[in-house]
Amino acid sequence: MPDNIALFATIILLLPMFYLLLAAPAFLLVRLDIVPVTRLLRGMFESYFVALAIAGGIGTLAVLADGRPLLALGIGSVAGFALLSRRWFLQRMDARINDRDRGDVTAVRRLRLLHWGGMLSNAVQVGGVLACIPQIAAVS
Repeated sequence: MPDNIALFATIILLLPMFYLLLAAPAFLLVRLDIVPVTRLLRGMFESYFVALAIAGGIGTLAVLADGRPLLALGIGSVAGFALLSRRWFLQRMDARINDRDRGDVTAVRRLRLLHWGGMLSNAVQVGGVLACIPQIAAVS
């Protein structure tokens, strides 16, 4: 019988990750020199980081209350990474957007690289969480 609390916490953690995994590639099809597009992209990443931190916090508390401190540490690490990454990522995104608005011709390319980096970071995290599901689901 699988550990339902651990599986629930994992699924809650994966929801914002899958959201970004599915939504972010659509921005590869549009130009990032269009102001509403970059606002939407920034908002998507900001909501992703916040949702991941909240989901990770809830998951951490749930599995900690269930007596799985190692799993709580892992989920808490994902939440902590989201909190730390949010500030770093959004500051850089804002700087690239400001550079673009001031006429820097390389800013859009750097903004696109930041977009790729955010998608790659999320994909690595999704892969890590998915790879751990067999151990997470096992009753310890």
